[in-house]
Order: sequence, then C-alpha cells, then structure tokens
Amino acid sequence: MVKEEKLEKVKTLKQELEKSPVIVFIDMHKMPSKQLQEIRKGLRGVARIKMVKKSTLKFAIDYVEKEGVKELETHIPTQPAIAFTDMEAFKLYKFVDGLRFKTYAKEGDIATEDVWVSAGPTNLVAGPVISELQQAGVPASIESGMIKIRKDVCIVKKGEEIPAVKAGVLRKLKIEPMEVTLNVVAIYEKGSIYTKDALEITKTFPDMIIKAFNNAMNLSVFIAFPTKENIKNLIAKAARSANAIRGLVGGTAEPAEEEEESAEGPKEDAAGQTGGASGSEESTEPGAGSPQKEKDGKKTEGDKDEK
Repeated sequence: MVKEEKLEKVKTLKQELEKSPVIVFIDMHKMPSKQLQEIRKGLRGVARIKMVKKSTLKFAIDYVEKEGVKELETHIPTQPAIAFTDMEAFKLYKFVDGLRFKTYAKEGDIATEDVWVSAGPTNLVAGPVISELQQAGVPASIESGMIKIRKDVCIVKKGEEIPAVKAGVLRKLKIEPMEVTLNVVAIYEKGSIYTKDALEITKTFPDMIIKAFNNAMNLSVFIAFPTKENIKNLIAKAARSANAIRGLVGGTAEPAEEEEESAEGPKEDAAGQTGGASGSEESTEPGAGSPQKEKDGKKTEGDKDEK
C-alpha cells in the first residue's frame, strides 16, 4: 500500500511537471511556517507551491518527456518545493523577490543590515535577562522594576553572523531584523533553465540600463552628435559656449584709439559717418563750418602746393 501511494505521488507530480510551462525549484531550508503562509497568500492567482520529497521529485523528473526537464535534477535542493505558474521566468522572480516579510534572527544567520537596539523602556521584568543584555552588549538599567535600555546601540554589523546570545536578546526585545522570501534555486521555461545568478539580473539590469543611457547621452553631447534625446542639451551647451565667448571678447577688447591705428581704413569710414552726423547737428549753430567744405578746402590747398 505504501509503495502504491508513492507511485501515485510520482505519477501525479510527473503530470504536473509536463503540464506546467514554467517550473520553479525552491529551497525551503530555514523557512518559517508563518512567513510561508504569507508568501502563499501573496502568490495566490500567480503560482501554486507544492512541497515534495527529494526522492519523489527525482523519480518524477526521470519519467518526464519534456525537453530539458531532466537537467533540473542537478538543481534539486536539500529541502525542495516546486511552484507551478504561467508567468514568465524573470517576471516571476522579480514578483517573488518583492514578497519579503520580517522575522526573528536565528543563531548563525547573517545580518543583511546593521541591527540596532533603541534606547527606552521595555516590557522585560528585572531579573536574569539583564545579564543577557549585558552579554549581548546592550546597556540596560532597572527603573520601577522594569528593564530600560540606556542608549541606542548597534549590536550586529551588516554581514556579521548573529550569535545565539544576541539572537535570544533580539527575540525578547521583539526585534525582527531578518527578511524572509522564497529562496528560488532555478526556473525552467521552454526548455531553458535559469539559475539564481541569471535571475538576479532583474535587480541590477534597470540600473545598468540607466547607467548606459547616461553614458551614451554624455558622449553624444561631448562630440556634438545631435539626436532627439540630446538636442535640448546641445542647444543649452551652445548657448553657454556663445555666452562664454561673448564675455571673453568683451572683456579683452582694446581701447578705441588703438583699434583705429590697427585698422585705419574701416575706422576712418566710421569716423567719417560719425563726423557727418555731428556736422549736421553743429550746422545749426552760428559760424559752424561744413565738414565737407573743410575737406574740400584741404584738398585745394594740397593741389596748390603741388602746382
């Protein structure tokens, strides 16, 4: 009877593996039951999680005819579970990774961030627990028969292993420093198997795209290569350059007298125009001579000398 039950489980699992377009292998090691129930609720309508024995899963994979499924055997974790879904592999991984829940730390856990204990009163009654707090490096005192934390203190740094005494203190203080989510080992989709390293790109890829876009934008502006995306930047850069050149030319301009000496022809024409304008104004005053007549007079005197 036991053997028949096992064969029936293998047969049922085989059919599910063949039917599901996307198969997710999950490692349930150190997964708290409370948080697992929360994750199941979050996946409702998206994926279905099934707990399986390692031996049963191996037998089922051997009988599956689907392309590439047999290669999944190398990715079976110590405490396996399977999720069946229609969602694309990378979308599912990103969705699952967003289902995170706080939990208490256990001995040997690695802190994902600095763990702080805040100053203030606690619900702990004075007693042997105060010595545990001191062993964990938490400064405490007794006020009105209750334990009070004297100051904020970081008892575990990010990346450090949490020892048993500190894990116990954090639990008594009701501090949940750890985050729990499904530990996805591999995902099968259309004959391809994506391992955790490949799936992690869903976290870094958006930042990579943004960085690549910014680099391309900076380069195109630097070499003045116009595109739809950078045209505003190029116009702004051209305006700044024009203003800088205008300020430079205006600030180093030489006095007018020196300019007339260096370019007599054009300056004489300008002076003539200016003189003509001033002459027309001065002609209204008594005794003011015409600039043109004076010029003609100078020419006549010159002709007489030559003669």
